[in-house]
Order: sequence, then C-alpha cells, then structure tokens
Amino acid sequence: MVEVAGRPVGPISVPEPELAATSGPLVLDLARRAVAAALGGPDLELASDALPADLNQEAGAFVTITRDGELRSCMGRLDPDTPLWVNLVGAAEAAARSDPRFPPILLDELPHVRLEVSVLGPMVPLADPGQFVPGVHGIVVERGWRRGLLLPQVATGHGWGACEMLEGVCQKAALPPDAWRERGTRLLVFAARIVGEAAEGPDR
Repeated sequence: MVEVAGRPVGPISVPEPELAATSGPLVLDLARRAVAAALGGPDLELASDALPADLNQEAGAFVTITRDGELRSCMGRLDPDTPLWVNLVGAAEAAARSDPRFPPILLDELPHVRLEVSVLGPMVPLADPGQFVPGVHGIVVERGWRRGLLLPQVATGHGWGACEMLEGVCQKAALPPDAWRERGTRLLVFAARIVGEAAEGPDR
C-alpha cells in the first residue's frame, strides 16, 4: 500500500520534480531493495534502461527510515547531473548504514520499518527569507564550506514556523541559529515529491 503526496509551491516560483503517481511503488521498491542489499541481503539487480523517464531525470533524493513512528535514519544524495535512480540508491544505502546519528539498520529490522522517499526539485536562491513557506519549501543554507538542508516535512512534523526552520537549518550546518540573517549566508529553497509506505509497512 502506497501513499503519494505532493505539496503546492509558495509565492516564490519553485519547480516541482516530475514523479508520476504510477512511479511511487517503483521508487519505494527500489529504495527498500537498495537498503536490503546494503545490509547483506539480495544484490540489487536493476536494468536502468527499463526505468521510466521520471526516474532518469536529474534529481536529488532523500530516504527516511522510521520505526514505530520514530526516526531511525535519514540520508540524502544531491549529486548534480545524476539520474534520480542513482541518487536514490545512494541515499538508501547511506540511510541503511551511514547516518552518524544512529547505529546501522539491521537486516532483521527491515520488516518493521517504514520508508519514505523525498524526490527533490531544483534549488532556487532565496533572496527574501520572507518568501520561505514552511511545510511547502525545503530549505538549504550555505556559508563557506558549511551546508545544511531540511526537508519540507520537517516543519510539519515538528510544528515549526519559518523562523524555527531557518534557525534549525543553520544549526544543522553547525552555524549560529541567526546566521541566516547575516551577509555571506546563502539560502536556497526547493520543492519535493514525497512518497511513503503505508504506516503498517509493506509486508503486513
């Protein structure tokens, strides 16, 4: 059972990534098989030329893994000029074993976790922070070599407004919370298509 959610864009023009509703199950299946392969399960066999066009578009991806409603891991790949499916597989593998906040996922955990994939649209510079719409836009902060990103659904999940999101993304980048107000700090926004497994999991 699959849920596919899209969000409208706000007053700034932020393109959404293309992802057909019919591609939702394929995206989730690919992410789950990549996680399993990274943990020693069956090898991921993939005929990339057989994938639909929207999985071959250039787009970043994040894979979020939860268990019993709690975050278990979340990692992304934003490699430019790279097909979505490549970034998706890389994000899934990283989420399986490389999130520094959590121990690696265990292979026997897989039946008990829920996967959510966020397909990211192009990054758009945000000159006016007043145009940032929490829950609609994802946000990126860059300053020097520091960089942080928060997905749109972070605002919804935490009940955060614009200031909390802007402060939160600065803290994620190891910057002071109010760094988004300062010269030399670059802000970007993006839209995302969010595809999630049903709460009861794929095998129940």
